[in-house]
Amino acid sequence: MEKIQHSHVQVRGLKLHVAQSGTGPKVVLFLHGFPEIWYSWRHQMIAVANAGFRAIAFDFRGYGLSDHPPEPEKASFKDLVDDVVALLDLLGINKVFLVGKDFGAVPAFMVAVIHPERVLGVITLGIPFLIPGPVGIQFDLLPKGFYILRWAEPGRAEADFGRFDVKTVVRNIYILFCRSELQVAGENEEIMDLVDPSTPLPPWFTEEDLEVYATLYQNSGFRTALQVPYRCSQLDYGITNPKVTAPSLLIMGEKDYFMKFPGMEEYMKKGIVKQFMPNLDITFMPEGNHFVQEQLPEQVNELIITFLNKN
Repeated sequence: MEKIQHSHVQVRGLKLHVAQSGTGPKVVLFLHGFPEIWYSWRHQMIAVANAGFRAIAFDFRGYGLSDHPPEPEKASFKDLVDDVVALLDLLGINKVFLVGKDFGAVPAFMVAVIHPERVLGVITLGIPFLIPGPVGIQFDLLPKGFYILRWAEPGRAEADFGRFDVKTVVRNIYILFCRSELQVAGENEEIMDLVDPSTPLPPWFTEEDLEVYATLYQNSGFRTALQVPYRCSQLDYGITNPKVTAPSLLIMGEKDYFMKFPGMEEYMKKGIVKQFMPNLDITFMPEGNHFVQEQLPEQVNELIITFLNKN
C-alpha cells in the first residue's frame, strides 16, 4: 500500500479523506459500499495506477476518516452526488471514470444521469442500475426481517451492533454478506445473531484487513453509515426518465446474495436493465460473491483495465 498517498481535502464544508495512486491523464474515481471504505479498493487502485491511470478513492462523508455532516440523520444520496462533483472540481478533474460497489453504485449512476458531461464511463460491482425513488428496490417485496428493512428502522441496528465491539460487527458483516443467501432474521433475533462467532473469516480477507476496517469504523462509528444508504434509499430525488448513456460495465458475482433480490436476476439476465443503460456490458463471475473485488482481485482488475483501455 506504499504507492497510495493520503490527504484530507475540504469539500462542501467537510474534511474528506482521499486516497490516491498514479498520475495518468485519465482518472478513475472509486466509490465504496458498506461496510466498506476506501481500503476496499486497495487491489484495484494499485492495478489501475500501474496501468497508467490516476486512481482516487475517498471515504464518504461520515465514513472512516471523513467528517460527519452536521446532521447525519438528514444525509442523503444527493449529498454524495454533490460531494463527488465538488471533489472533482476541487482536484481540477473535468471527466472521470466512476467505479461503484454496493451502494457506491447509486451515486455513480446518479452522477452519470445528472452530470453526464463529467463521466467517461461507469463500472459497477454487485448492483445493476438502481436509483432511489420509483426505479429503486421494491421494499414491499422483501422478506420480513431482511437486513435492509431492519437497518432502516432508527435505533434498531444501533442496538444490535452495540452489543459487540466494532471489529466484531465488521467481521460478522463480512462473513454474513459473502454468502449467497439473503440475510433474514427471525422475529426474536437480530441480524448480528445470524453469524456463529466461531465462523472463520473468508480466506481472501485477512485479520490485518479486518484490523484496518475496524480502526476506520472505530473512528467514524455507524451513525452516518446507517443513514446513507439504509435510511434514505426510499427518498425520491425527482429524477424522471433516468438514462446512463456513457459506456458501462456491470460486474456481478453469480454467488452474490443480491442476485436473490426479488426480480433482480431477471432484470439483469433478460437485459431489462439496458432500458436505462443502453451502452451496458454485463460480466457474470461464476464464483463471485458480494465482495468480488476483494475476493477475486486479479480477475476484477483485468475486467476494469480492459474497459478503461477500450473507452
